[in-house]
Amino acid sequence: MNGIKQFFSPFLSTMKFIQEHFKAMLFLLIVFLIFSPSQAELKPANLTEIKLEGVIMDASLVVEKLEQARKNKRIKGVLFVVNSPGGAVPPSIEIMEAIKRLKAEKPVVVYAAGTIASGSYYASIYADEIVANPGSMVGSIGVIMQGSNFEKLAQKIGVSAQTVKAGKFKEVGTASREWKPYETAELKKVINGTYKLFVSDVSKARHLDPKDHEDFADAHIFTASQAKEVGLIDSVGVGFDAKNALIKRSKVKKPVWKKEDKIDSFVRRLSGESASFLAAYFSDLTLK
Repeated sequence: MNGIKQFFSPFLSTMKFIQEHFKAMLFLLIVFLIFSPSQAELKPANLTEIKLEGVIMDASLVVEKLEQARKNKRIKGVLFVVNSPGGAVPPSIEIMEAIKRLKAEKPVVVYAAGTIASGSYYASIYADEIVANPGSMVGSIGVIMQGSNFEKLAQKIGVSAQTVKAGKFKEVGTASREWKPYETAELKKVINGTYKLFVSDVSKARHLDPKDHEDFADAHIFTASQAKEVGLIDSVGVGFDAKNALIKRSKVKKPVWKKEDKIDSFVRRLSGESASFLAAYFSDLTLK
């Protein structure tokens, strides 16, 4: 019996060690998989792909990547892949300006992989070329502000609002009651001003006549082929075509694409999911 125990002793000790330190070993394995390079780059990358996905609530990560690509002398061109329904106005404009700065130094091709509408289209307008997937949705150049009226619900549960304010328009957009006509007019003033800015920027970037905004803007939703007809995109194609368009513009003989960092990929997806969650619960001035 003792002989059998001695024979299996190394195996039993190993199993005991694994059981006692399983969580630590699992943690180390996850860290190794995240930080380990998927493939050693024999040649430095000369092209890069940057993605814009989900609802646009914060532009800081995308703008940072665009700036890094602009400052990286080895990178000769950027493929900006978009699949976003739009979002808040300021971050959309931040991305647009970042692409404009980038375009001044190296070619930028936008690829609409799914939806390129509203704020995400606004962000993309200054690219050298916009290629849209045949099944993509394009456009929705418009602005919207939504709110709720909880007055009747508050009355049913016996809750009433109390407000102390200074300034006639300080309670504009309140959810505690129906908006008054002068409040609605105030909001329309902001909406119309933002819409004019949107149309003006699209017209300049895409060389369109702002007088024709009812044709290419006015919150119309287009298929890729329809968007090409009104001048919102340059061509209809898939990712392969968009990459070839960038390679041609970049004039690189042997394209080497920079792989996305695993941590950056995780953060990007997490940010997109968080933004979508927040957008579902909070109303704001958005491009739609």
